[in-house]
Amino acid sequence: MDFIQIISIILLTLSLCVDVKEVDVMKKEYPKYSVLMSVYYKEKPTWFDESIKSMFEQTIKPNEFVLVEDGPLTKELYDVVEKYQTKYPKEFKVVAIEKNVGLGPALRKGVLNCKYDWIARADSDDISVKNRIEMQFNRIFENPKIDFIGSHHIEFIGNIKNVETYSYKKLPVSYEEILKYSKNRNPFSHSVMLIKKAAIVDSGNYREYHLVEDYDLWLRMIRKGYYCENIDDYLSYVRVSKDLYKRRGGLKYLKSINKFKWEQYKVGYFSLYEYIKSIVPHLIVCILPNKIRETIYLKILRKESK
Repeated sequence: MDFIQIISIILLTLSLCVDVKEVDVMKKEYPKYSVLMSVYYKEKPTWFDESIKSMFEQTIKPNEFVLVEDGPLTKELYDVVEKYQTKYPKEFKVVAIEKNVGLGPALRKGVLNCKYDWIARADSDDISVKNRIEMQFNRIFENPKIDFIGSHHIEFIGNIKNVETYSYKKLPVSYEEILKYSKNRNPFSHSVMLIKKAAIVDSGNYREYHLVEDYDLWLRMIRKGYYCENIDDYLSYVRVSKDLYKRRGGLKYLKSINKFKWEQYKVGYFSLYEYIKSIVPHLIVCILPNKIRETIYLKILRKESK
């Protein structure tokens, strides 16, 4: 080996060392976060398993997974819980509630049991894309004033590979668009939210509010002055069924959504005109037959794609 070859090898080695150092400097240090999920006895074990798995397979791994057992579960669901307790003994934390109390109270207790500053919501039958958390934190790095952030989602029936069942729900992205949209409809997809724990607690935490527990929390956070955005991408697959459209109808849901929107008027978030404009479509949809309601949700309130 001649002198020139030796010098070339030395220079190449030095350049590789510099590259490694540059990569180390550029490597981001992501905040620690807790995943918050609630489950109850009616959930399907396979869906439950898929949902948990999608969070542990994130490119930015969770530091803690807080599962709230909302009342006694089935043996099959307990088997799934045991599987993840065994696999992730340090991260997987179970908060058991003796009786079923509903989503709002269950999540309220879960929030108080989360250890870290950021909480990633996940539903027990939905699936997050693998880089969901990474994309959300990257946007927070770009705009540090963000206190809670969501994204669009894809609704599906059965299997996420069955693209013919897809329905794309697009939500407002900017803070200004979210404020405007919130006067009519929920501006966020609950199962894909990343939220500062302090903002949740300071705004009063989750409350019992039939089918609008999340909408209620978002508006209280906004009224408190917390800043929010949605990422302009689809970061979650949300499972739907015929029950979704049934639950969006009937007297119980109508009473709940009316009480909630009247409250927004009473606290000054809605004007009287905005309250009326917002509640009338719910009134109409709630009294329609389920099949017609399903068509409205898919053809009008969602962007359907096949």
